Amino acid sequence: MPSNWLVIARLVVATLLGGIIGLQRESVNRPAGFRTHVLVSVGSALVMLVSIYGFNAETMGGRFSDPARLAAQVVSGIGFLGAGTILKEGSSVRGLTTAASLWVVAGVGLAVGSGFYLGAVVTTVIVFLALSAFANLDDRLLHRAKYQTVIVDVVNRPGQLGAIGEFLGAHNISIRSVYVHNQDENESVRLKMFLQLPIDCQLEEIMAGLASVDGVLAVTPRR
Repeated sequence: MPSNWLVIARLVVATLLGGIIGLQRESVNRPAGFRTHVLVSVGSALVMLVSIYGFNAETMGGRFSDPARLAAQVVSGIGFLGAGTILKEGSSVRGLTTAASLWVVAGVGLAVGSGFYLGAVVTTVIVFLALSAFANLDDRLLHRAKYQTVIVDVVNRPGQLGAIGEFLGAHNISIRSVYVHNQDENESVRLKMFLQLPIDCQLEEIMAGLASVDGVLAVTPRR
């Protein structure tokens, strides 16, 4: 059996590595964020620890058990959790990247639980870069889309963000992130939106159309 400190160390490392990826998903408002990724990573590490040390020759009366059998169920079982993050909106599908990150985090947890720290750390770094630094690289290289930050001041009332989203969706514009700031004692709200626009989209026309949406007070593009 491993020492208590070794068990604690592996679970803590699994928490840190899963949390790094989870924070990135949380920062872009994905349904599976920090807590979900931490739980998956720690749970996977625990399953691997149980597989290795809970069913060894000492506990099984001299009989050996394959530690991969129990751990393998994590890889297949994580699919059910990942499926809950996938959403179909019209002709587009969202959540595949988050589902994939959950699957990878499960692998990271298994690696930590088995003591394969190098593989777990390197995988975490690669995944974090793929989710953050490389997030828009494919679109930019293939010139499939362009990106724009826009500041929108709106009246503070229910349904206002939905009206803006409806206008943008009608022009095939995706909201990659949005930050809400209250101002003027809650009479108005400032939205900082990061938009993904079709490559042939005319920014001036979109800004003018957005300014004409009921309840929009001002629209300011940012470079």
